[in-house]
Amino acid sequence: MTVRAKFTVGSVTRYADGCTGITAYPVYAGSPENEAFFNATPSGKLELHIARGKPAADLFVPGAVIYVDITPA
Repeated sequence: MTVRAKFTVGSVTRYADGCTGITAYPVYAGSPENEAFFNATPSGKLELHIARGKPAADLFVPGAVIYVDITPA
């Protein structure tokens, strides 16, 4: 089973050592889809730290909306 969440990137921090920190929050309004996600996940916070030099860091910009898929490993 996979669970999908939808987040808005709140902040992106580029650290001196080249790593990137990302903070994102669940969506809450703006579309029927966002409201449906809000009803399932009304609050929370996602924090990621990406190692230096990894291209994944370029995917995150403040205000971007992202999906997070959670699948058991």
